[in-house]
Amino acid sequence: MGACLAVAARGLRTAVVSHERRVAAPSRAGAFDAPLFDARVYALSPGNVAFLRQLGVWQRIPAERVEPVLAMRVFGDDGRSSLEFDAYRAGVPELAWIVEDSALQDALWQALQAEVLAPAECERLETGEKTAVLTLRDGRRVTSALVVGADGANSFVRRAAGIAITGKGYEQAAVVANFHCEKPHRGVAYQWFQGGPVLALLPLPGDQVSMVWSLPASRAENVAALTAEALCREVEAASRGALGKLSLSTPPRQYPLRQLRAQRLVQQRVALVGDAAHVIHPLAGQGLNLGLQDAQALAEVLAGREPGRDPGELRLLRRYERVRAEPILAMNAVVDGLFRLFGSEGGRWSRLRNAGLDLTDRFPVLKNLLIRQAMN
Repeated sequence: MGACLAVAARGLRTAVVSHERRVAAPSRAGAFDAPLFDARVYALSPGNVAFLRQLGVWQRIPAERVEPVLAMRVFGDDGRSSLEFDAYRAGVPELAWIVEDSALQDALWQALQAEVLAPAECERLETGEKTAVLTLRDGRRVTSALVVGADGANSFVRRAAGIAITGKGYEQAAVVANFHCEKPHRGVAYQWFQGGPVLALLPLPGDQVSMVWSLPASRAENVAALTAEALCREVEAASRGALGKLSLSTPPRQYPLRQLRAQRLVQQRVALVGDAAHVIHPLAGQGLNLGLQDAQALAEVLAGREPGRDPGELRLLRRYERVRAEPILAMNAVVDGLFRLFGSEGGRWSRLRNAGLDLTDRFPVLKNLLIRQAMN
């Protein structure tokens, strides 16, 4: 959706093919007296929030449905080591913004001006010298100069274009749920590395937080099956009582975790963005940020093409691939490296990673550099 809006904003005619027809919900401003937040939330960088604002999306999300992250506290698995990032000390208004999946989806649909074909299932994709033809299961055909695959990790477009992938399962699942917390979170995001598992509590408006707990698959299943009371006590213990007593506000859900990377981002008349191009572990919270950066880069390449140049030409699309290759590779390496480092057992690795947290925390210049990089 973001890719469609970004490309349309550069003056190209667009259409959306979606497996579901979603009607944008009306604004929920004024409904804050009974807030029910999605368990699935995103931490968006200020750079991507600015991008969504340019597209007319961000301002459509009611202000009471988003929460700024003013600080982040990261804890090692030895009970002592920690690292803190603070927006005020770094001289920035906020480190990130927390937004629900449904609120963001509603805003995207409200901002959409393109033709929508939905509900629809794709059956065949044919790419030719001058056009691409997408045939739907009900017989409808869509002809276009360019097909953008923004259809998730199991992308039909990627498979139909013959683009291979590399990847692996992490043998983990993420358990997500929301809680009311006894102590005020004050806009602080918390993360605990636990020698493999990673627990994050992200601030929501009011007295609520959103949990993302990456656990071995078997344990994730057990945690998700706990009673509300038992789950609250489990999370309180794992978070070392940082937010006091917790009470469950949304039922837990779980998602398998994996790494995926398309070997190519483009093919003749095809470009991949978001999860269709790459899937990373959520421990850094950068999956959606990476996808929005894809959409922005593709739109800029198409807008900057020479007058009259075919937007689906492979040589042009390779500009997009080159622009995105390094950031995607770097993020994959960082996230996978963190997973390996903090997932390793043994005293030597434990001492190394916890010493790294403490060392980084003592250098404000290094911390500010990391903050600036993450804000893009």
